Amino acid sequence: MEVIKNKTAIVTNKTILTIFDESISKNRFLMFINFSELMKNELINIYQKLEEEYGFQNWWPTISTNRKFEIIIGAILTQNTSWTNVEKAIRNLDKFNFLRKDAIKQLGEKELGQLIKSSGYFRQKSKKLKNFIEFLDSKKEINKENLLEVWGIGKETADSILLYAYEKPIFVIDAYTKRVFSRIGVINNENIEYDEIQKIFMDNLKDDVRLFKEYHALIVKLGKEVCLKRNPKCNECCLREICKFGKTNIQKTRQA
Repeated sequence: MEVIKNKTAIVTNKTILTIFDESISKNRFLMFINFSELMKNELINIYQKLEEEYGFQNWWPTISTNRKFEIIIGAILTQNTSWTNVEKAIRNLDKFNFLRKDAIKQLGEKELGQLIKSSGYFRQKSKKLKNFIEFLDSKKEINKENLLEVWGIGKETADSILLYAYEKPIFVIDAYTKRVFSRIGVINNENIEYDEIQKIFMDNLKDDVRLFKEYHALIVKLGKEVCLKRNPKCNECCLREICKFGKTNIQKTRQA
């Protein structure tokens, strides 16, 4: 049997398999490649089914000419609330011409809080927005490491800002992604670390901003309308034929 030996780095689909002072059979290596190809094909298949069902999402929706800044504001305000509540807050800011960095900078936290009250946790979010304005004024490089140093900015918010506002190819992971892909069986459960789930997408999809935006938006669409946390509508789901949870749930419904 042919073997690949001793401290060899093997690269496939951006994943590096390193073997330290031991051997791996060629057959096992080929199994690794085949698994990676299967994952890639499954992710693409899921995307195609979602796109066929829901069409082009063109996310992130904005109402102002200051698109990049509005997306940043929205990414922060959408924490722990629905997009409907965020839209109300953004419309309120736009109504009074406050969807500008210099305008928010001049507002006090209490005044800003009242304008974004519909988004919930408005006192904390007011502080987060003010802190982010300070970060923008610092002229630091816009990257994930620097964004995560800003108070109130977590991984999901940072990635949303990078992908949607700055057009960086990074896949956003949210609660919908965890729910949908744990039910399908791509990930074992919803408690897997953010970075681990993100790696599955980043390693198996091409670095394409448009693809990442659309895929994430389609997942959100499915999670909001069909793959609900409670009482999911599995019979209506376009992924029911490939979803482990869905197949079981439909079978239970038929037997009831």
